[in-house]
Amino acid sequence: MADPILIPVLGDQLSFDLSSLEGAEPENCVLLMMEVAQETTYVRHHKAKIAYILSAMRHHAEALRARGWTVDYVALGDPDNDGSFSGELARAIERHNPSAIRVTEAGEWRVREMLENWEEQFGLPVTICPDTRFLATHKEFEDWAAGKKQLRMEFFYREMRRKTGILMDEDGEPAGGKWNYDKENRKPAPVGDLLMPRPIRFRPDDITQDVIATVEERFADHPGTTKNFHFAVTHEEAMRARRQFLDEALPQFGDYQDAMQRGEPFLWHSVLSPYINSGLLDPIDLCRDVAARYREGKVPLNAAEGFIRQIIGWREYMRGIYWREGPDYVEHNFFGADRDLPAFYYDGATDMECMAQAIGQTLDHAYAHHIQRLMVTGNFAMLAGVDPKQVHAWYLEVYADAYEWVELPNVLGMSQFGDGGLLASKPYAASGAYIDRMSDYCGACRYDPGTKTEFDSCPFNALYWDFLARNEDKLKANSRLALAYRNWERKDAGEKIAIRAKARETLSAMDAL
Repeated sequence: MADPILIPVLGDQLSFDLSSLEGAEPENCVLLMMEVAQETTYVRHHKAKIAYILSAMRHHAEALRARGWTVDYVALGDPDNDGSFSGELARAIERHNPSAIRVTEAGEWRVREMLENWEEQFGLPVTICPDTRFLATHKEFEDWAAGKKQLRMEFFYREMRRKTGILMDEDGEPAGGKWNYDKENRKPAPVGDLLMPRPIRFRPDDITQDVIATVEERFADHPGTTKNFHFAVTHEEAMRARRQFLDEALPQFGDYQDAMQRGEPFLWHSVLSPYINSGLLDPIDLCRDVAARYREGKVPLNAAEGFIRQIIGWREYMRGIYWREGPDYVEHNFFGADRDLPAFYYDGATDMECMAQAIGQTLDHAYAHHIQRLMVTGNFAMLAGVDPKQVHAWYLEVYADAYEWVELPNVLGMSQFGDGGLLASKPYAASGAYIDRMSDYCGACRYDPGTKTEFDSCPFNALYWDFLARNEDKLKANSRLALAYRNWERKDAGEKIAIRAKARETLSAMDAL
């Protein structure tokens, strides 16, 4: 092939309708797919996360070839592998002598900077195409956010509903007369439900087994395990997982999406986010399917709306925040938190049953649902005053669906309130009472969620009040915390001293581990 267009396809761009492929003719193009050490080690990614991405990439390369594309694939074990995108692009240019480079925009600032340097670095014309797999362009989000003193997902979400018509009635009003049914999504899960759906577990094929062997050999010191590997790695498998969720789990997803239960890592959750974020599934098509099932009477509105809000609301909003705030967003630390992340985040070795369950399943499956991430592991880190940059790094490492554009705002902005309220209206801080209400964890825990200062009191309780007290100058003016601060003020001086002493004792014991 003489003077082809060289089209790099990155590991989170596993979509047949990728913008860089639009209008391109297979006979005039070479697609370049690269497994590089730089991407697998810039943080210590979970073994199963690496295995998922590499296996999905290899399967996608085969699918592209079956569609007539020429794919130049560089495996991690290639002895000449340079280890970086730019280095591998340089080698590909030598092999193919392309006339131009065409690529879909990167999903992270770090990679975006590489792509923007390629034209000067290689002396070839480089076209960077917008990523059309999202609803809102960068400009649309900027225009929406311009001039606003506070940015709130709810209002952005409504704009996305209007733009798409998803769950909108003909008169322009939201289906059911309300935009948001979050208050109907907070039931605790029934214990021992033998009819609870289970996500499909996909047996690793030869390609995936080869990848797993490579991961176990090269990344032995990374967190997690591949022993429970179950992810879909092809478009066809991802579509099977999608159908199973829509048919079996979605009808009750709305009721139980905030629930947590011992030994049940998935409950009624879709576990589709790794496939959406890597490109195997189209998020907007999925949302339209969910809305159609509501219209057909197959799922209740609180389930359909709750699921759709996660995608065209939170997911799109997080991307908008990430690109609007720039590469320095990661440095925000509103509370000045500087404690190191506790070691038990990497082994789950803690007597706090909620933390042991959430971390344990994370290490086993590279997965935890949003409430476990926000109200258990994230909540604890914020209450304990852990450096939000370390918390961010952990989340980016351990979850198969974690890419910086979606993970960083979720963790630093929403979970840790590190941006001081740019993204969220209040810190998501809670005591053990919330966890007790939404889970069965506390019944199996050595700690008591009903007390604050006893020997066996739930650590979340004293830490919650201590968090409010030590950050009173920054948070007391927040109207959404007014009730919490009134309750703190009602406590007598002796109780306040005892609570804060218990918090210090808890933190000192944790620091000593």
